Amino acid sequence: MVDTRRAGADDARELMRLRTVMIGSSGPWLEPGREILERQLTDPRDLVAAFVVDRPDGPGLASCVVGAIDERLPGPRDPTGLRGYVYNVATDPQYRRRGYSRACMAALIHWYAHRGITVVDLRATPDGEGVYASLGFERTKDPAMRLLNPGR
Repeated sequence: MVDTRRAGADDARELMRLRTVMIGSSGPWLEPGREILERQLTDPRDLVAAFVVDRPDGPGLASCVVGAIDERLPGPRDPTGLRGYVYNVATDPQYRRRGYSRACMAALIHWYAHRGITVVDLRATPDGEGVYASLGFERTKDPAMRLLNPGR
């Protein structure tokens, strides 16, 4: 059994540190990200949640997941228009293969279910795809597309 807990604003710096593990890069975006997380994790609307596993051998976080609830136009598969999105799943390399990410994801999925969210999206890396599939996520038919710097 892996112990998870819901992260608070005081975990924002460590959540951003783990984001650098996921992305493989750091930079000037870390401080604005910390500020955003501190604000979102204390927002009374409760639209962003993070679940974490503390390091078993000292201070800090070993693993995390951050997810949000977005309001979109309703459709047949999400009649409320509320949809979950998983932004960040990361585990420090020395703590991988212990079920930490799975436990964090399970806690986030429970939070979504408790909030009445019926659709949750994420983008999976090849390393994480098996865990997500085992939790019930399926590949979608629609390819993702992105526009960077609109109007340039």
